[in-house]
Amino acid sequence: MHAAPRRTRHGLTAALTALVAALAAGVLAPPAGADDGPLDYVALGDSYSAGSGVLPLDPDARPICQRSIRNFPHVAAAALDADLTDVTCGGAETADLYSAQYWRVPAQLDALTADTDLVTLTIGGNDSSTFITAILACAAAGAATLGYGNPCERRYGDRFTDTVEQTTYPAVRQALADVRARAPQAQVLVLGYPWILPPTKGCFAKLPIARGDVPYLRDLQATLNGVVEQAAADTGATFVDLAQRSEGHDACASSTTRWVEPLLWGTNTVPVHPNARGEAAMADAVLDALGS
Repeated sequence: MHAAPRRTRHGLTAALTALVAALAAGVLAPPAGADDGPLDYVALGDSYSAGSGVLPLDPDARPICQRSIRNFPHVAAAALDADLTDVTCGGAETADLYSAQYWRVPAQLDALTADTDLVTLTIGGNDSSTFITAILACAAAGAATLGYGNPCERRYGDRFTDTVEQTTYPAVRQALADVRARAPQAQVLVLGYPWILPPTKGCFAKLPIARGDVPYLRDLQATLNGVVEQAAADTGATFVDLAQRSEGHDACASSTTRWVEPLLWGTNTVPVHPNARGEAAMADAVLDALGS
């Protein structure tokens, strides 16, 4: 009659032992990639990821891609002690994730595998040439009016934002879904674009945008970042928001403060792009998003 309780106690002890072992395995399990070597990190994306204009260039990249060894993927990979595969390339559109952008510059998605642990990218800014067209068109319009009025907004109205919402958004959403399909175990971080212009008053001598068009272009960039954020939410990616971080570090800020270089009188070889300080700040944002 007393044997049954003893068997229950032995069974309970065994169960508790198994439970403790299971909990320890779950709680103390190392992060993905820790047992099999360094983190497998693949960097995709356009010139803001490539660090175009920041010297020195990556000797392993095709010169046409203008990829810097000081871009945010290199900075973040060094901090993470990760194994980096960097296929970023200046001028990349979402289409270049699927097919060769230039000769001997293969489709960026080809760099992803089932073993990829981490993916970062900036993408969408070059789609349909919308953003660069808007900047150049507004600069030309601003120069024609000597900085007065809002000639660009009056001429183009909602044309640019409509393209971003109707064309760029679905393209970015599909691209992120395909990143997930190629690298199903990876953490995918898609970064927004740091502010190019301040909210209102611009800097006509360095970026010849008419004063009334500064908020117009700022709103366009906010729309672009907004569709990238929505595409990330749609596909389970993590959106790394640079809006608050980059406030006050736009192209109109002083040379010691700005993260993005102006069109004129800048220090980068590629204007209206992040400098080394901006790339480092983007790397910090990635590390913060990863909790590192």
